Amino acid sequence: MRAKLERIVRRAPEVMVKITGRTKDVAHLKSHLAYITRNGELDAETEQGASLAGRSGLKDLQQRWEDDAGLDDKRRRDGSLSINIILSMPAGTDAVAVKDSARAFAIETFGDNHDYVFVQHLDDKHPHVHLTVRSLGHDGKRLNPRKADLQAWRERFAGELRLRGIAAEATPRRTRGRVQKADRGAVLAMRKRKIVPDVDRLARKEVLSEVRGGTTAKRPWDEQIKSRQDAIRRRYLDYAAELQHSGAAADHALARQVRQFVNDMPAVETRRHALKNELSELTNSRRRKAEQGIDAELRGHKRDDERTR
Repeated sequence: MRAKLERIVRRAPEVMVKITGRTKDVAHLKSHLAYITRNGELDAETEQGASLAGRSGLKDLQQRWEDDAGLDDKRRRDGSLSINIILSMPAGTDAVAVKDSARAFAIETFGDNHDYVFVQHLDDKHPHVHLTVRSLGHDGKRLNPRKADLQAWRERFAGELRLRGIAAEATPRRTRGRVQKADRGAVLAMRKRKIVPDVDRLARKEVLSEVRGGTTAKRPWDEQIKSRQDAIRRRYLDYAAELQHSGAAADHALARQVRQFVNDMPAVETRRHALKNELSELTNSRRRKAEQGIDAELRGHKRDDERTR
């Protein structure tokens, strides 16, 4: 726990393990495998440790997975053939360590029951690995990861990185004082294309109505978020107090770092709060500009009157 506290307060890089999608049919699966291998330009590695190079390796992989899909007669029409995952680290992280850690993670997590293939991409500032796992396991059960599974995967990937000398942590965002959820990829893509997503438009409309009416709708989950954040901060301070009672200078130093970490945690602000503050500031800014315009106009009239006299 002490080592974890040190990594947290020193802000060790956070790993990212994200499900990017699921392939629904053979054509989609082939397209995805072609994408992650850049049409065979990048080598892929399977759960057996075999390396598949070039377009011939890509075609062999696609054909094998297509044949396996044909034997999956229990799959629902909307069932997935594979689950696509990205394992990523911040820019500057050793790419070899990222790939080795991803390999170890895949072996530990899926090696006994699922076929998979992974490819490392280095054309982005963040070294990352695309891991595609067949949904149907050898035991006949389907892979259906939940939120807790994703957190366990993050912690496992971070552990593999630390074994290779890379400082890494996998803390939930709430333990870092962040309460806003990350936006979905589709929403981010729409914003990038200067398209206002429905979720943004509806949220602005609702919040604007509250700002104009001077009312605030009660939302129990806001209180729950604040209560949970208060509890997290108290827990950190309890750890700091425990460390302070130690006779070791290193523990005292860590206690100071923990308290500073709590002081530096962001204000408890949901996306709704942030949007409301943004709209309120915009309204106040417009009001100030209008008042300044009126003042300027009055000063102009006063000068005109003086010249007339």
